Amino acid sequence: MSGTHLAAHLPTHLPTHLPPELAYSSPWPDWAQPLLSARQLVLKRGGRGLCANFDFEIHAGECVAILGPNGAGKTTLLHALAGLRAADGGAVSLGGKPYAQWALAEAARLRGLLPQHAPAHFAATVLETVLIGRHPHLGRWGWESERDERIARAALACVGLAGFEVREVSALSGGENQRVALATLLAQTPRLFLLDEPLNHLDLHHQIVVLDLLRVLADGGGAVVMAVHDLDLAARYADRVILFDGAGGVVAGTHAEVMSDARLSHAFAHPLRRVEIEGQAVFLPG
Repeated sequence: MSGTHLAAHLPTHLPTHLPPELAYSSPWPDWAQPLLSARQLVLKRGGRGLCANFDFEIHAGECVAILGPNGAGKTTLLHALAGLRAADGGAVSLGGKPYAQWALAEAARLRGLLPQHAPAHFAATVLETVLIGRHPHLGRWGWESERDERIARAALACVGLAGFEVREVSALSGGENQRVALATLLAQTPRLFLLDEPLNHLDLHHQIVVLDLLRVLADGGGAVVMAVHDLDLAARYADRVILFDGAGGVVAGTHAEVMSDARLSHAFAHPLRRVEIEGQAVFLPG
């Protein structure tokens, strides 16, 4: 998706590029080197195979959507890619190194994860919550600086929550809390964004706002891997797609290669038909 298209599509109160406060904290000198790679990856849960011998890599500038039915392995894959779960076989490398060779804070400055379920909130304001994203950049006994606060405020503005800084998170709606969680991840300033259902609780307008923002992050030199359920939006925003079929099968490629009628109908156990409307792929249930 071109920058010109983004500029026309984004609401006027959101940036069409990253503000300087949210510049990526980790330089990436070699765009030919993947930000993250998985080799011969094997994942299981409860003795059930989710994927086997799966190879995958993502480069700066890419947006990848993970699709599949509930329980197929989308969250498990994201946790393995984030280094939070050991693979049952194969290897995951971040920036060319296995996670075991990364200090925790150093890895967190390069990759960040938006979990599917946000942790329960303690009594805190929106700004205090978003500042949690700055923790990988602080010393052991460090406190947030004025610069950290500027970064947090810029992150809130990016998700349309400027002016919410002093509100209590406990008083927010589900969709507002989801955008606070995304702002917290933005404040972390990673280069690789791993997101588990980032559209949870969002109305259609804010789904598009968030996806446009993720596209801006990728086009600005980051990388995005996101689990989503909306097939139409996945085809619209993702450069590539990973599709779990729920029976241990997984395939990756462009949406034109992966999101065929046959593959989707098999994965979701329901007939689906792909049609084109004004150049956009749309998927209709049978």
